[in-house]
Amino acid sequence: MIIGIGITIFWILIAFLAPILQTIGLIQDPTELLSNNPIEPPSISHWFGTNLRGYDVFSRTLLGSQAALKVVFLSTILSMIIGVPLGLISGYLGGKVDRILLFLMDTIYTIPGLLLSITLAFVLGRGILNVAIAVSISYIPQYYRIVRNHTTSVKNELFIEAAKAMGATSTHVLSRYLFFNVIQSVPVLFTLNAADAILVLGGLGFLGLGLPEEVPEWGHDLKEALSDLSTGVWWTTLFPGLGMTLMVVGLSFIGEGISEMFNPTLRNQRK
Repeated sequence: MIIGIGITIFWILIAFLAPILQTIGLIQDPTELLSNNPIEPPSISHWFGTNLRGYDVFSRTLLGSQAALKVVFLSTILSMIIGVPLGLISGYLGGKVDRILLFLMDTIYTIPGLLLSITLAFVLGRGILNVAIAVSISYIPQYYRIVRNHTTSVKNELFIEAAKAMGATSTHVLSRYLFFNVIQSVPVLFTLNAADAILVLGGLGFLGLGLPEEVPEWGHDLKEALSDLSTGVWWTTLFPGLGMTLMVVGLSFIGEGISEMFNPTLRNQRK
């Protein structure tokens, strides 16, 4: 978990500092191509070399972290904001509301997440917010199911019955007594979905359905570099792929660490 936090903080710092470094001239404009030679190997002037179009791979790799983090956090927060309240309401009220929501979420859950994201991205178009919405839809049922199941088991506890007997409204019970007792698993799911969202964003960018072409994004850069592998040009694929891999590994480590914190059985097995 410490390693994962270190990797994630590193990329967050890169995302914040890269525009400043670009402003003071330490890294090149990621959209500049006319002043560079295409397919130039790593050197002092271009640390990670240049790609077929003449883009500086170093600057695009660093600034690609911005797009990844924006989409990741927007998509996971959107899915959590929608999924958690729906799970609370469904588990607490039960009955017809629960059946309708459960049927709707099961329908979404049966569709492969990447396929659903591709379809929505095609409909919504390119852009940070549109891609975040397309990615977030497939995560909503996961938050819904976890929170609903916890709510169903907790709502019959004595402290909930006591709150109702004292005149607490449903809104008060949900927000004060149930919410903090059913979200223990949400942080784990949040970090694991964040790691998965990076891969989905990369897949959308690789298919040309992600962000606009002028925005540095690892998946799009890998698509552009696909033809370079057959000619022995390795740097155009290595560094964007390495950036994506490191961010996914960092978030996955955090998720596994949080899971052990909330699950003593896993922690004892690891010991």
